[in-house]
Amino acid sequence: MVSEKMLNLGKKSSIIREIFEYGRKRKAEIGAENVFDFSLGNPSVPAPQKVTDVMNRLVAETPADVLHGYTSAPGDINVRTAIAKHISEKFGVKADSGNIYMTCGAAASLTITLNAIVEKGDNVIAFAPFFPEYRVFVEQSGAEFVPVSCKTEDLQIDFDAFEKAINKNTKAVIINSPNNPSGVIVPERDVKKLAEILENKQKEYNKEIFLISDEPYRELVFTDEKVAYIPAYYDNSFVCYSYSKALSLPGERIGYIFVSAAMKDSADVFAAVCGAGRALGYVCAPSLMQYTIAECLEDTADVSVYEKNRKILYDGLTDIGYTVIKPDGAFYMFVKSPDKNAIDFYERAKKFELLLVPSDDFGCPGFVRIAYCVDTALIERSLAAFKALYEDYKNE
Repeated sequence: MVSEKMLNLGKKSSIIREIFEYGRKRKAEIGAENVFDFSLGNPSVPAPQKVTDVMNRLVAETPADVLHGYTSAPGDINVRTAIAKHISEKFGVKADSGNIYMTCGAAASLTITLNAIVEKGDNVIAFAPFFPEYRVFVEQSGAEFVPVSCKTEDLQIDFDAFEKAINKNTKAVIINSPNNPSGVIVPERDVKKLAEILENKQKEYNKEIFLISDEPYRELVFTDEKVAYIPAYYDNSFVCYSYSKALSLPGERIGYIFVSAAMKDSADVFAAVCGAGRALGYVCAPSLMQYTIAECLEDTADVSVYEKNRKILYDGLTDIGYTVIKPDGAFYMFVKSPDKNAIDFYERAKKFELLLVPSDDFGCPGFVRIAYCVDTALIERSLAAFKALYEDYKNE
């Protein structure tokens, strides 16, 4: 009667969403101030005032048929031109409007890109820890999802594991830096090494292998570590960008795909992106949001709040005794589970009203993810609960 595959996806949401929904119920029962919900990467910092001002002006001054009408399927040409100019000036790579496809956020960017390039028999590699929906997006495109384990001491790329995983059927590799769920940034030297391996594999297999950079967190960086811009290091690359995190606009669903101008047959690849957008129904991203972000390309929300939260949480947890992988960016923290089974740790944490996401679905068992994009006061209040949880293990 219905697709069994879609039925299963609909009946079982992601673990992150399951915990988020549990949190909503729990808050209704005992009060939101008593639940320490670290489940969802939902920015707590408001969007810059400029975003609101631009939107208000556009609503007041733009003719309705323009403001609420369709743009071109890939997006408004002036918006795409502005984004391309921004990319060229900021990262020193060639770009024009013919390289930019406007999307409803990073999820749409990824699904369009994958459907544009995948053919029967292909596989797509992702480095653990990875956003769990990568598996869904890849498998829905028709490819095999191939996870590659990380080095557990620092969550960086395990190149030995990567070289064992890549083969003649590999069509693409997904990289995410700063990383969700760990907050780790892939250092420039590793990006160069990755690009070198892929170049060599392209020659060995006599085919293109694409590198897809998922970049919702590019601006959320709290150290001097450089976030490498992938198209500057590897020609056959895509950037899947979202304004959800940098501008605190997750509900507005606005982002873009950048098809590297240096990519082989880039015009045809861009046409395939347009075709995939058409086939999936992802044409003409929200007009108002396109026009808004075109005027806010240099702006970000106040990410210093996340930096403050990071310090309080990291210092507090390590003082208690937890082992924490210190994040350099994004607004997530990976904490080593004191229990061999991170799901058991997550369940025990719920007794202390701590909602943490076990790492199994991220492809890296033995940790929990903490999304610290919450009110600072909540983090400060939560430390007593974290201490009680830690003591509960010590007293066994």
